[in-house]
Amino acid sequence: MNFAQLPSVDVADVPADALVLDVREDDEWAAGHAEGALHVPMSEFVARFGEVTEAVADGRRAYVMCRVGGRSAQVTQYLVQQGIDAVNVDGGMQVWEAAGRKVVDAQGAPGTVI
Repeated sequence: MNFAQLPSVDVADVPADALVLDVREDDEWAAGHAEGALHVPMSEFVARFGEVTEAVADGRRAYVMCRVGGRSAQVTQYLVQQGIDAVNVDGGMQVWEAAGRKVVDAQGAPGTVI
């Protein structure tokens, strides 16, 4: 796949109230994710696509994240092809955590990126 034209942003440019779409698997999500993110694992993405279109129905941009950026790049490309305003977050959750952005676990306590 060629991601050369893929829209992407730095973690620092993700607004506090952004729609963050986390496409990592359940165990990764449970260990630590961006607070308030929408979790739709890449493995379930096509089946749960309606949840994503509902979340962006008001024209919101989706900021797509995985652990380092590979899976989210694929999902971002798919969303853009569907006409949805989506951008890949460079470096994913590893950079999010390293930048000091809030990471919570499944219970809302401080989490960690695995």
